[in-house]
Amino acid sequence: MRCDAREAIDDTESFLCLCRSLHAIMNPPPHNRMNVPQSTNAESQQEILLNVYDRTYKLDKKLVIGRSGKLFNMLKENQNVHKQQLPYVLPDIPGNPKIFEIAMRFCYGYYEVHELKLASENVIPLICLAYYLEMNDEHSPNNLLNITINFLNQTVLLTWNETLKALQATQQVIKQAIQLGIIQVCLDSLVRKARINPHLLGEPITSHTYNHVSDQNEYNRVSARRRLFHHDCQSQDITLLSLHIFELLISMLIQEGTRVEYVAASLFRYTKKWIHVDEECSSPSIDSENYQREIIETVEKLLPDQIGVLPCKLLFEMLRTAIILNASTSCRDGFENRIGKQLNEATVEDLLIPFQGYACEGQYDTECVKRILKAYYGNYTSSDQSGLIKVADLFDEFLAEVAGEDDLEKDTFISLLKLSEAPSVAMNRCSDGMYRAIDIYLNTHKCLTESEKDEVCQLLDCHQMSSAACTHAAQNERLPMRVTVQTLFIGQLHLRDAISNKIDYSQNGSRRENMVAVGDNDGEETKMEMEKIDTRVMELEKECLLMKKHIENGDVLKEKKKGVWKKLKRKFGCISSMSDCDGNVQKKVHPRNCF
Repeated sequence: MRCDAREAIDDTESFLCLCRSLHAIMNPPPHNRMNVPQSTNAESQQEILLNVYDRTYKLDKKLVIGRSGKLFNMLKENQNVHKQQLPYVLPDIPGNPKIFEIAMRFCYGYYEVHELKLASENVIPLICLAYYLEMNDEHSPNNLLNITINFLNQTVLLTWNETLKALQATQQVIKQAIQLGIIQVCLDSLVRKARINPHLLGEPITSHTYNHVSDQNEYNRVSARRRLFHHDCQSQDITLLSLHIFELLISMLIQEGTRVEYVAASLFRYTKKWIHVDEECSSPSIDSENYQREIIETVEKLLPDQIGVLPCKLLFEMLRTAIILNASTSCRDGFENRIGKQLNEATVEDLLIPFQGYACEGQYDTECVKRILKAYYGNYTSSDQSGLIKVADLFDEFLAEVAGEDDLEKDTFISLLKLSEAPSVAMNRCSDGMYRAIDIYLNTHKCLTESEKDEVCQLLDCHQMSSAACTHAAQNERLPMRVTVQTLFIGQLHLRDAISNKIDYSQNGSRRENMVAVGDNDGEETKMEMEKIDTRVMELEKECLLMKKHIENGDVLKEKKKGVWKKLKRKFGCISSMSDCDGNVQKKVHPRNCF
């Protein structure tokens, strides 16, 4: 069933306004009519040759010039030139051969709409051609220009679908149609209808409704609310319009105050319709890439800035597209700023943006992520810190992902650590995420020197690490000695605080009996264990100072350093002896299994 959109015309005067807007086209200044020029050649009096669209047409002269003022004047001015019956050339004629043949059918007496086969797909090119050939009522009553304009006003502009079909067929006559005001009339009609029923533009896209299916399947899901407006018919998709007309339509919709979520959804669907890029495949042809680049830059320019008009995941998709197509810097910055306003909705997969370049700077575009993160912190104004904490945790996950890249430079990784450190210090966050990323980086880049490892670990705050992380770090041979000593101290403090809390909690006599460690003997054992830890830490400090002095003097070999390291670990009890008292070999537990 064809959609009934007559309610889109507010009243009779609004409809008449559409007709009056084309009055100037139908009634140009009259020219001086003259008699048909005479020729001594009998054959030339009957026929005329026209060369249009690289084709030659032999037409009845009397019928053609009886309807076309342009051909009438052309024959009059050149009646003595073409004595050898050479074809007249119309190089700048709009349309195509099919449109021209319809116009000539009208000249031969086919006046009815069904005889001319007038339709939404050919009415605008016919108007442009009739205007070019001056087939107006000033030259001949009830001429083609008047018939086609009436068909546009009375049939095409009344419905959403037919108006879109007419606009889709204007590629070959777009300049003439804009000059004549036909495009503006059609767009005005669409905007009025969309203002009454915005669902004609398509449903808004939210995080709950979006899924990774084809656009066609998504668009075919018609909700009950849409069926109420559409009367069980499918509305034509505005994404089928050419870029220039689509841009004009969206600009007019924004000016008329159309809800931004409908505008944003239409813009995203347009990119999915016309842009096809693959991050892993070869680039498209130059012409195709240039056109697609123009599309993504136009979409970014039109996309509303409000938060939440599109899910964050879709904004990341559009940003990746802009990067792959090498869009302008302002285009990429626009998407990055929009993402930065709602980064708390993202996942770590969204942040893994492939690096597009020839330099070996890592698999992922870390600089882009840094800009997005700075944009989020710069635009965050809420007093609630939950959004900051969520993004900080997200960035720690991203750090762990990129830390395993072989090509990730040390300075780049440290700059990422600084972005992770800032919110951790301000919000007193746990540093376990940063420690995990550092551990992965040191494991991947084993060629780092001791001083480079110290530089990487400079921002790690051991006081903010959990007990489990401290235990793992104390046994982690990849860490520099300074960090190991710090984690041992922190581990001692954690143990002391835990015991102190238990003692404070057990001051009541009844609770004291229910403590985990029952009896004076257990309390004495705990105190003795703490004293042993103090002694071991002091010994470790002395060994570290001694080893540092040897390193500075340059008289410690690598193997000897490794032996001292293991000796220190055994003194503190982090590594068990390789053999027990019976001479049986014991299995060493890998430190990663402890964390």
